[in-house]
Amino acid sequence: MTLRIETLTGAALAAALDDVARLRIEVFRAWPYLYDGDLAYERDYLQSYRDSAGAVVVGAFDADRLVGAATGTPLADHADDFAAAFAQSTLDMADIFYCAESVLLPAYRGQGAGHGFFDAREAHARSLGFAKSAFCSVIRPKEHPLHPTGYTPLDPFWRKRGYRPLPGVVAEFAWKDIDQPKETSKALQFWLRDL
Repeated sequence: MTLRIETLTGAALAAALDDVARLRIEVFRAWPYLYDGDLAYERDYLQSYRDSAGAVVVGAFDADRLVGAATGTPLADHADDFAAAFAQSTLDMADIFYCAESVLLPAYRGQGAGHGFFDAREAHARSLGFAKSAFCSVIRPKEHPLHPTGYTPLDPFWRKRGYRPLPGVVAEFAWKDIDQPKETSKALQFWLRDL
């Protein structure tokens, strides 16, 4: 299985979004997201990538099949979602590129796609003039009943790439967990690095 990493913008980005939605639903069912998603919600959520002139999708392909994807947009395109998180920060959201989610089917992990996803999004951000990049990680308690034995957090990978948690910059989002009857609020920690 040889992966091809490809940066998608414009029409190519729009054409890939339904496949990105399906990957998000499948991959985010696992820890730490535990997301019980549906295609209608995903299509609505991903509309912001169609609407943003600065958006990017980085796809991981096995032949012509999309097996992984990472998304990104200028953080200001998500101002309604993240304004509260940045309210006490001295950072200007207009100066930051948001590396949103990265999803990859388990059979394709360990082949460098994670670095490829960040490399391509950060290059795209620099091409747009951004000097900072950020993303969010889900905060879950270790004693959560669905915490898998032997789970290894991605924090060391992110730190090696130069990202650091932003103290006090935490966003709140709600989604339905796979073991819950309705949506519940989750905390997401912002991480930042200079490009």
